[in-house]
Amino acid sequence: MLIDPFSERTWPLANGRSLTLGPRAVLMGILNVTPDSFSDGGRFHSLDCALRQAEEMATDGAIIIDIGGESTRPGAEPVSAAEEQSRVLPVVEALSRRGDMILSIDTYRAETARLAVAAGAHIVNDVWGLQKERGVAKVAAATGAGLVIMHTGREREKLGDPMEDQFHFLGRSLKIAAESGVANDRIVLDPGFGFAKNANENLSLIARFAELHELGHPWLVGTSRKRFLGEIIGREAGQRDVGTAATSVALRLAGAAIFRVHDVATNADALKVADAILAQHA
Repeated sequence: MLIDPFSERTWPLANGRSLTLGPRAVLMGILNVTPDSFSDGGRFHSLDCALRQAEEMATDGAIIIDIGGESTRPGAEPVSAAEEQSRVLPVVEALSRRGDMILSIDTYRAETARLAVAAGAHIVNDVWGLQKERGVAKVAAATGAGLVIMHTGREREKLGDPMEDQFHFLGRSLKIAAESGVANDRIVLDPGFGFAKNANENLSLIARFAELHELGHPWLVGTSRKRFLGEIIGREAGQRDVGTAATSVALRLAGAAIFRVHDVATNADALKVADAILAQHA
């Protein structure tokens, strides 16, 4: 079912919140409360630092704060559920008391998702697309949380064509969501830039992004500081924000709705330009 990605649609979330997607780009700020994330590991590991960073990102234009307690970089050491929860739950609880931020929990664990939503989170962001722990979908269904389902190529044999693989993997994820009772309007999809994808595959997904609207859901994209950008522009992770903004503009013009980024201010400016261009065609 092909949708108009720029038409207004309401994304219902947990804990009585909702977001409008379509007419304007929505920014999601990345808050890694980890010691080992690829770009900002250790910078926001303490509660005070994490809260200050969330405040800064909100000031710069982030509508959503995405809180993660386990690094997803290639080769990262896995952490226990208890360790993940000890990192993220105090941050979720503290930020939820503010009342003005929409909070996302970046986890593939059902129990972490359940506890985070109980603590005040509104969105569950699963980088394994419900295929690591199916219980994440049941938590989303039971709590009414917004659910981000991400594509990944890790730990499996991918199909040769990157777009075909998107439909194959996400089709299975959407079936899990439906079987678990997740309402269709609660789902946002993510093509998983950088997750077991080489530079050419990532660029192909950007160039062909509009094809993904056939799946009938809004899209979140996360190219921020990814390795494929480093291969193109020859810069280290912390110096890839301009390159990130270039992909944000390209993906916005192709219909992406939500942009998960480290540098909110730079991407906010770039996306305002993209939205101004789109307004000329409205």
